[in-house]
Amino acid sequence: MASNTRPTGDWKATQARNTARLGFWTLAWVLSFALAAFGPKLIWDYQTALTLLAVLVNLGVGAGMILANGRHLRGLDELHQKVFLDAGALTLGVGLVCGLSYELLDDIRLIRFEPEISHLVVLMSVTFLVGMIAGLRKYR
Repeated sequence: MASNTRPTGDWKATQARNTARLGFWTLAWVLSFALAAFGPKLIWDYQTALTLLAVLVNLGVGAGMILANGRHLRGLDELHQKVFLDAGALTLGVGLVCGLSYELLDDIRLIRFEPEISHLVVLMSVTFLVGMIAGLRKYR
C-alpha cells in the first residue's frame, strides 16, 4: 500500500480479520498454557499421559498463534511493519541481554532467589509495548 493513499475498505476488513484471528489464537494459547500449567495439580493429579497431552496441545496452539502473528504482520502496511519489527528487535535484544544477566546474577550468587522465566516474559512484554508506542508516536 502506498503511503500517500488511504486504506480501502477491503484492506481494513482484512486487517480486522487478521487482528481478530490473532486475538483468538492468543487467547487460545493462554488458556491452553493455563491448562498445561494448572491441570496436572488441580484437575488430573499429575497423570503423565494427560499432562503430556496438555503440553502437546499447548505447543500446537502456540504454533497456530505464531502463524496468525505472521499473517497479521504480513497484512500490515510498510510503516506498521517497520514499527513492529523495530519493537520486536528491541524486545529480542532486551530479553537476551537482561535474561542472561539475570541468570548470571544467580550463578555468581549476587541474588538469593532462583530467576523465574515469568520475570523475563513480563520484561519482554513491557519492552515490546513501549517499543510499539514509541514507534507509533515517532511516525505519527
